[in-house]
Amino acid sequence: MKGKEKRNVIVGQSGGPTAAINSSLAGVYRTAIDRGYKKVYGMLHGIQGLVEGRYVDLSEHIRTGLDAELLKRTPSAYLGSCRFKLPEIHDDQALYDKIFEILDRLEIDCFIYIGGNDSMDTIKKLSDYAIVSGSDIRFVGCPKTIDNDLALTDHTPGYGSAAKYIGTSVKEIIRDGWSLETEHGQVIIIEIMGRDAGWLTGAAALARSEDCDGPDAIYLPEVDFDMEAFIKKCKDLLKKKASIVIAVSEGIHDKDGKYVSEMDNGVEYVDAFGHKQLTGTARYLSTVLSQEIGCKTRAVELSTLQRAASHCASRVDILEAFEVGGAAMKAADEGDTGKMVVFVRTSDDPYQAGTEVKDVHKIANDVRLVPREWITKDGTYVTSEFMTYVRPLIQGDVGSIMVDGIPRHLWVPGFQDLL
Repeated sequence: MKGKEKRNVIVGQSGGPTAAINSSLAGVYRTAIDRGYKKVYGMLHGIQGLVEGRYVDLSEHIRTGLDAELLKRTPSAYLGSCRFKLPEIHDDQALYDKIFEILDRLEIDCFIYIGGNDSMDTIKKLSDYAIVSGSDIRFVGCPKTIDNDLALTDHTPGYGSAAKYIGTSVKEIIRDGWSLETEHGQVIIIEIMGRDAGWLTGAAALARSEDCDGPDAIYLPEVDFDMEAFIKKCKDLLKKKASIVIAVSEGIHDKDGKYVSEMDNGVEYVDAFGHKQLTGTARYLSTVLSQEIGCKTRAVELSTLQRAASHCASRVDILEAFEVGGAAMKAADEGDTGKMVVFVRTSDDPYQAGTEVKDVHKIANDVRLVPREWITKDGTYVTSEFMTYVRPLIQGDVGSIMVDGIPRHLWVPGFQDLL
């Protein structure tokens, strides 16, 4: 530590919302207070909001233990999120100077960023700048992403709850499809988030149980998609069943790397990180099947519903999210910087996992894929190893605090006006 401790913390949220991200925020806040920090500031809409001078003192909004419990059960990003890509230091040093001027003015010791892959890129760049500029501010990443694709960690907070929601929803869709007979059969295609990694789509297999056959096929982006083989499989399945349900990742692509969602020549949207918006995969495949087979088809996009479904949250996920937020704060307080907290699993049954810190430079801009051996040889389902991995993460429920029959979330009057 190079200078006098200032005893203030700032925390932000970035990337896609989840059902557990605010539990991590509560963990950061609680641990910072317990460790004697004077103020815990919250960036409004992440690093982008900070650059614009938008932040709040969280102690003015999390006043009681009930507030903290409500925050843990509140979906989406309480502070507001962003998808803002920091440029390389040499491309815009003035921007970094501005960020550090704000942090110094607020007398910040520790900067905690809750997010996924792109957010860890922000931690990497800010910690690098702190070194070259001589700043003693510590920068630590707190993992968050329903995509579950961060490197070096067994899993990420947010994934367990999203997987639980997907398994539940797929099972309900299967029951709905089974109840209605059609003359030529029907195919229901469920589109699930996952650009490069199929962790979420694989979770559709959770619907398979003693009282449900589960989806009839699952297609992940880790395996090249073959349209002809897909059509043949659907035809074969329809000879055996009147209604079939297929789960597909939004990021499935052919052997040339072309996304199925691009095959309908739709308008492309690209975000600040150069990511194409992938949507319409299920809709396109439904159209193809309708034309090729002549059966009834239905496209279901879980879309944003799968991201922040707090009513179907996993207790394991919420508790671990709180734990990892506290671990990030503890690491920064004890001098770590340029690091991210990771989960290390030591047992599947009984499930046990602990936390460590790893170099964020080995995590940022990397993608952790579903192991090929966890996908069947024909690429149309996940294996028992995948199920052994995912099941512990969805266990337990988190009771919502209900008011007039609807879950109550933490919403401080006037707070959102600051966003």
